Amino acid sequence: MKIRTLRARPVASLRLPAPRLALLSLLAGSACGAFAQTAPATGELLAQNLRAPSLSETVVAATRTPQPLADLVADISIVDRETIESSGATGLADLLARLPGVEFSRNGGPGTTTGVFLRGAESRFTAVYIDGVRIDSQSTGGAPWESIPLGLIDRIEVLRGPAGAVYGSDALGGVVQIFTKRGENGTAPYVGVGVGSHNTTKLEAGISGASGTLDYALGLARDDSKGFNARPIAGQNPDRDGYRSTAGHARVGLQVNAVHRLEGTLMLNDTNSGYDSGLGKDDRNLHTMHALGLNWIAQWSSAYKTRFSITDSRDEYETRPSPYLSDTRLRGYYFQNEWRQGAHLVTAALERREDRLENAPIDAKRSQDALALGYGYNAAGHTVQLNLRHDSDSEFGGKSTGSVAYGYAITPQWRATASVGTAFRAPTLYHRFSEYGVATLRPESSRNAEVALRYAQGNSTFSATLFRNRVSNLISFSGPGTCLSDFGCYANTARAEYKGVTFAGSHRVGDVQLHGSIDLQRPRDLDTGKQLARRAKQHATFGADTRLAGWTVGAEVQASGRRFDTVANTNVLGGYALVNLYASTRLARDYTLLARIDNLADKDYQLARTYATAGRTVYVGVKWAPQ
Repeated sequence: MKIRTLRARPVASLRLPAPRLALLSLLAGSACGAFAQTAPATGELLAQNLRAPSLSETVVAATRTPQPLADLVADISIVDRETIESSGATGLADLLARLPGVEFSRNGGPGTTTGVFLRGAESRFTAVYIDGVRIDSQSTGGAPWESIPLGLIDRIEVLRGPAGAVYGSDALGGVVQIFTKRGENGTAPYVGVGVGSHNTTKLEAGISGASGTLDYALGLARDDSKGFNARPIAGQNPDRDGYRSTAGHARVGLQVNAVHRLEGTLMLNDTNSGYDSGLGKDDRNLHTMHALGLNWIAQWSSAYKTRFSITDSRDEYETRPSPYLSDTRLRGYYFQNEWRQGAHLVTAALERREDRLENAPIDAKRSQDALALGYGYNAAGHTVQLNLRHDSDSEFGGKSTGSVAYGYAITPQWRATASVGTAFRAPTLYHRFSEYGVATLRPESSRNAEVALRYAQGNSTFSATLFRNRVSNLISFSGPGTCLSDFGCYANTARAEYKGVTFAGSHRVGDVQLHGSIDLQRPRDLDTGKQLARRAKQHATFGADTRLAGWTVGAEVQASGRRFDTVANTNVLGGYALVNLYASTRLARDYTLLARIDNLADKDYQLARTYATAGRTVYVGVKWAPQ
């Protein structure tokens, strides 16, 4: 298969203004002296830094600091590489929708505009990071979900609930942290190929490893599909709307000595997908994304650790032949300090974010500077997490957010938690400076409260989480106002409430592992009482898998209630239930076979009005990975 050259623009050099250059010089000066230090007398600190803790044992999403999952109050799901591979999912949103509290919408097939809703919140209310690099669109608002290559992801952490006091702007509904593979001892190459319905082909290859103080991981992924007629209605082109995606990633780390580690990460993706805007047109979405991160991690002592990061991301979206071009650029600087003493963890962070949008005739930019403080305590069955953050925006001034969380271990198996918190999202540059924009728009703000009860013992888990998240100053498209357009303007006209309960659990019965979740929620406009667009009041996932004659076989059911395509609740999207089957086996020591059937009953359903879904699909893949 021919691999097409990536369309991503060259990553721009990181030019720094004088004040930040001075800060970097100061940090570099302290580093030079520290790099010359001799290693501590004991071997514990050396081992701690040369071998990164397994991510399966720690979670980063809750506080941006690695912590044991058992110590956290936050509502978090973890998806590892094995789960990603066995899922057979066509995209990141399809995979996340199998988790508790997650729904998605899509205007057609893979590669087209996609939205992800955490606990019913707007798609733009989820902050998304790739290896610590923030990605976002200052045009549409929210992450370009359709441009994140699933084949290059090693691990995903999904935090449900507002996290503005930790992450700043955007995290009103939650956070998704995405991690690529990190090299480990030895050399580990892999190659995977797969074919599926709609003339779909997948190819992935990579290599990772470590030698001495250097570790590395490189990967490529290519997806092609002729697709299906994504908009089978009168007045639209009756062609097949296919897509192709070419992506690559690199992650390189250097353990300079027992104290200091340097790391660089890069992900690139180029997507070309078809869509319909009328008869006789072969319209294409051209989407390019990159995420670059440079990190310096220093474990100054067993109690004190710092991280300094410079990040750069770009989201470029273009349509042809219908002319449209939007280019978002985010630059970030993050300096975090951690102090651990016994059961106590104190964090302090300085962060700067710079946004720029080019969307003719718009060429606008802004910056946010923030101070974030955190305190954690975990001992004798009690867990406390306190966070406070202040963001100063160059356009609208300051915004403070905070959160308080508490957990108590009733028994070794049962745990109760409660939390309250606030969050906000600054208006996008398109909201403020386009022909529909209003420069005086205020940030969207939220207040959240939740309680949960959790159980875990052996192969059995259960959780019930009750939440209520209220958003004020919700930005929506309204009638004519003070903007340049006579058609309508963006305005802070609405209030919303995302309220509900999530039940999730797993249990082993003999050789069969059962798992599932049910979400009962009410995402609504508080002013009209209407249900928010493209979100259901009920959705659920159930699954079972087992080992049989050398195979791992399983089945799952995904179900969703009725939704509406508009905020006026005039166009109904019917409820649906999908049955999926999957199986995998080891063909030989180094070869694994995966087979999957999605939508077994060929259910006809919609995620967006007038847009079709794929119907029944079959996928078969083989992966070579020397053991």
